[in-house]
Amino acid sequence: LAIDTATANASLALYDDRQVWAERTWFAGRSHTTELLPAIDAMCAQVNVEPADLLGVAVAIGPGSFTGMRVGLAAAKGLALALRVPIVGIATLDAMAEPFRWQDRPVYAVVHAGRGRFAVARYGHAGGAWGREGEYRLVTPAGLPVRGGEPVIYAGELDDEARSALRETMGERAVIASPAHAVRR
Repeated sequence: LAIDTATANASLALYDDRQVWAERTWFAGRSHTTELLPAIDAMCAQVNVEPADLLGVAVAIGPGSFTGMRVGLAAAKGLALALRVPIVGIATLDAMAEPFRWQDRPVYAVVHAGRGRFAVARYGHAGGAWGREGEYRLVTPAGLPVRGGEPVIYAGELDDEARSALRETMGERAVIASPAHAVRR
């Protein structure tokens, strides 16, 4: 079971080493507390899986919404302890950047961090290996990273102000992933 409540968009998935059995992403807003466990229950029922059948739990560990993170982490930890299965944390921005690992240009993964700020990290191929380049940063829309003259992919939860700031600063060099391509999976 994978759980992601790092932002207003919540996600769940049931998968094994063969396939994804069920997946759900929805706008939870500030309702993670009331929506998460019923959504897990409904997804398990949909594919005829009992909680006792789970072999592990993966959970988004941020950066992200403080309250959303607490809800997801508490649910994941409770399930893992009750079922005596392993739990693993996945960084939110790592999950957001992963679908773009095959691109030949740098990727900036971005999520809302509250109060008009964004958490951002750069990803790319350094020394032949894909991964995060540097630390997570907290920026305003005007402070979103811009790098030289190279085209850059921005993936994540960018509001209109952030999109406008990027287009104004970078023009065509800013490739902004569509919301459908920027969903964390």
